[in-house]
Amino acid sequence: MCGDCYGASAGGAAEARAAGAGGRRKRGCVGTALALVALAAAAAVAVLEGTAGGVSYVGDGWLHECAKWDADGGACSCPTSSAPAWKEKEEERVVLADPDVAVRVALGLTVDAPRGRLLIVYAYRIPRFGYSAVAAYELTSWCRLFLTRLDGPGDSTLADDVVVDDEGNAYVTDAKGNKIWKVSPEGEPLSVIKNATFSQRPGWINNLVGLNGIVYHPSGYLLVIHTSGGDLFKVDPKTRSVRVVEVKGSLKAGDGLALLSPARLWSPPACRLVESDDDWETAAVTGRYVGPAHRIGSSATVKDGDVYINHIIGFGLGKKTHVISKAAFAPL
Repeated sequence: MCGDCYGASAGGAAEARAAGAGGRRKRGCVGTALALVALAAAAAVAVLEGTAGGVSYVGDGWLHECAKWDADGGACSCPTSSAPAWKEKEEERVVLADPDVAVRVALGLTVDAPRGRLLIVYAYRIPRFGYSAVAAYELTSWCRLFLTRLDGPGDSTLADDVVVDDEGNAYVTDAKGNKIWKVSPEGEPLSVIKNATFSQRPGWINNLVGLNGIVYHPSGYLLVIHTSGGDLFKVDPKTRSVRVVEVKGSLKAGDGLALLSPARLWSPPACRLVESDDDWETAAVTGRYVGPAHRIGSSATVKDGDVYINHIIGFGLGKKTHVISKAAFAPL
């Protein structure tokens, strides 16, 4: 029946065989082409990896959101499920896996050296926005000191980054709700900093990701960046007043911040150096670091005066290769 339906004959069968042979040859060509493209891509990635500098290490996870320098223990990097420590053998070692947040993701972290603590922010995986928390752990034993929920009933939140002031209070940014939570050194929620100034631009595209990277300035205020809007804010945590820092240059897509000095700030993933000569009333983008083109910077940390950029996505099959690159500034 199939022969009748398709009109097959001896000649037709021969033609079909010839067509099939041609089809196999075409598939073979396609397969060869794909293999060549894959080899070329692998070679390109290898070349790009060589431009990264800094530290390369391997681990199990795809995403490592944040890395901070701990002068006593080495660079501490935070993936989306646990917090490993990088060691000289260039392979991550998991030192912390809190079962109470096992189904969440770890985002920003900070090392509170005077109190010997590591603080980590936890949230649900996007697109869920119903859980935000901050936890503190002893750096020597990894014992948990507190785990504090920040969201309220029905809140749509995304806890993202954290910083600590001189007194040990923690400040956590909400990238979904454009606010800052303040938590005591003992883990007690103290207050929430909300201000209409945090939303400078209308439209969803300018508010897709809100308050993100945050640093504590030695003069007693906070500097926080709005990722989608590209705005930098100066926040007084005592009065909760908020001012827009007038920045010459673009800070669009700014993520984790690092304070190099009281007058110099660093912001990935566009990797811009920002400087101020009037205590952050105004500022200007003065430099830029062009890192590996195939990687995305998500946070920065300072070691011995040098800036290191953590790249969020790992590459490879099996164990993934992650990069913390040393930034070299090019003036604008």
